Amino acid sequence: MNKSEIIKDDKNFIANTYARFDIVVKEGHGSKIIDSEGKEYIDCATGIGVNIFGINDEEWKKAVIEQINKVQHVCNLYYAQPQTELAKLLCEKTGAKKVFFGNSGAEANECAIKTARKYSNDKYGDGRYEIITLKDSFHGRTIATLTATGQDAFHRHFAPFLEGFRYAEPSMEGILSCYTDKTCAVMVEVIQGESGVNVLESKFLKNLETFCKERDILLICDEVQCGNGRTGHLYAYEAFGIHPDIVTTAKGLGGGLPIGACMLFEKCERTLGFGDHGTTFGGNPVACAGGASIIRRIDKNLLLEVQGKGAYFMENISKISKVKGVSGMGLMIGIDTDKPAREVAEQCLKKGLIVLTAHKKVRLLPPLNITKNEIDEALAILNEVISQ
Repeated sequence: MNKSEIIKDDKNFIANTYARFDIVVKEGHGSKIIDSEGKEYIDCATGIGVNIFGINDEEWKKAVIEQINKVQHVCNLYYAQPQTELAKLLCEKTGAKKVFFGNSGAEANECAIKTARKYSNDKYGDGRYEIITLKDSFHGRTIATLTATGQDAFHRHFAPFLEGFRYAEPSMEGILSCYTDKTCAVMVEVIQGESGVNVLESKFLKNLETFCKERDILLICDEVQCGNGRTGHLYAYEAFGIHPDIVTTAKGLGGGLPIGACMLFEKCERTLGFGDHGTTFGGNPVACAGGASIIRRIDKNLLLEVQGKGAYFMENISKISKVKGVSGMGLMIGIDTDKPAREVAEQCLKKGLIVLTAHKKVRLLPPLNITKNEIDEALAILNEVISQ
């Protein structure tokens, strides 16, 4: 099928929920993508932070293929070595005590919400169930995680929503204005990806941690987008010196296959018991084998490289004419320009660079192993498009 036929069938048979760009992806390798017409692009989107070691990563493919040749699925009524291996790796690298695997970031956050409410219910009884999230947050598209999302634009059309969520400004004043004796948890993204790569203030996060510990409120960090080495830290909360009670992640964890993880630390490691939660596909052995190959490679040297590449990217982006600001950490970068973000993304695409948008900003989520030459190529295109 040619490009026009694929696009025609997409419009005819797939729900029209995405504002797609004019490209049909065919194949790729590393940080390069090739479309159906043979045009090559530098990929600074990685499937929204998923292909963390790029396209056709050999080590990831080897782990996945080896597992496919053994068994493609094991239900959670039985034990499976890839699942336990990945859970052990995550616990050893983070200090978490238990992991629950789902299939997406939304499912990981659903698990966090249920865990927080059950922890409080077990300890304090009924009525202590409210969760504070932050304005401009994004936590998923299920009804619960959509309700948790602190953006009015996502709350149209789908009412009624679940009760028990309150939305705070990202400050202690904002938290205090939402806190009641019903509060059981606070859920934050330390870097808000979908709303513009907004980095929360370190002082606020440290004060929030103290506030939560003093009141036995669980602190949940949503690391779906900013986790798994993306920021130059295994998980972004580590950069701020805080210690959450629950950490959720997905996207880059699977390297290209659907997976989500809810990591439970000491305070709530025993909260979930038999029958409290479950999933058919969560912890799929193929996805977990791929995930283990990803987590094993995120070591100190790689994280230092990511920090260096991110600093190089941001320093050079800030020099581009008509760039009003740069935000982010590591290889999670937001660019504020005089031009509409969608227009910049479309012009970059024509010149061979794939980028994302996040509200009014251009967003970059390149592979962690992108090369210096590829970064320079991307910078040249960004400079040409933005400064025109």
